Amino acid sequence: MDDASLRADMIEGLEHQIGEPIEPPVLTALQRVPRDPFVDDSPRGGAVDGDDPHSLSLATLVRLVTALDVDEGDSVLVVGAGIGYSVAMLAEIAGARRVHAVDIDRAAVAAARSNLDAAGYGAVLVDRADGADGLPAYAPYDRILLETAVVEPPRPLREQLAPGGRIVYPRGAGVQTVAAIEPVSDAEPDPTAPPAPDGEPDGDADDDPAPAGFETVETHGPARLQPMLVDGEQPGTERNRTRREDAERAERGRQRRHGWEQDWIDWDDRL
Repeated sequence: MDDASLRADMIEGLEHQIGEPIEPPVLTALQRVPRDPFVDDSPRGGAVDGDDPHSLSLATLVRLVTALDVDEGDSVLVVGAGIGYSVAMLAEIAGARRVHAVDIDRAAVAAARSNLDAAGYGAVLVDRADGADGLPAYAPYDRILLETAVVEPPRPLREQLAPGGRIVYPRGAGVQTVAAIEPVSDAEPDPTAPPAPDGEPDGDADDDPAPAGFETVETHGPARLQPMLVDGEQPGTERNRTRREDAERAERGRQRRHGWEQDWIDWDDRL
């Protein structure tokens, strides 16, 4: 079976899994972005969320990118570059030079850069940074995508959003809901407007879990992503804070001079 047939089967299976047709810009990106440079770099091929912190299932990826609603020319920030596949899809839609990505894991940053370059999207900027701080040097962003679970997006990310922009993130712990939020409009609500359809919550609802000043405009789901990490929690680092800090203090103590260390003295010459 040739590559085009395999890709068509993949897309048909995705549409069946998410229960609706894939939006045209996302569909085009799926058809154009080569999968091999990214899948080969992931131990599990991105099949299951939560198994591999650097890859997403295709169904979750489609939900995230669809909810982000990116247009050509939009400035996009991706928090959690992972293996870079979703970053490449956004670069295909918005333009490679309009997409920026950060990841707290240096190995993931190196892999994403290599994969994106191999796939033809080397113009995307991928930086090693704490995702909670965003990337203020290139703000504001029309769209911000978090590929990591949070209860609500950190304040620096909300502050880096352009007026009228949108943030998409997996909301909650455990099994999450993909949520899209936008700044609350200053305009008065229209009493004659029809109610929001199912799956698109009314942002004026009192129980809207969006952060202050924002409203939930769209939800998809479910998803199951890793929680946002902070420095010291990336792979290869001791995740228990007490043990990690004890080890750091012990290392500093080992390297500290205690007063009795001296350069070698040739006592034969001194006597």
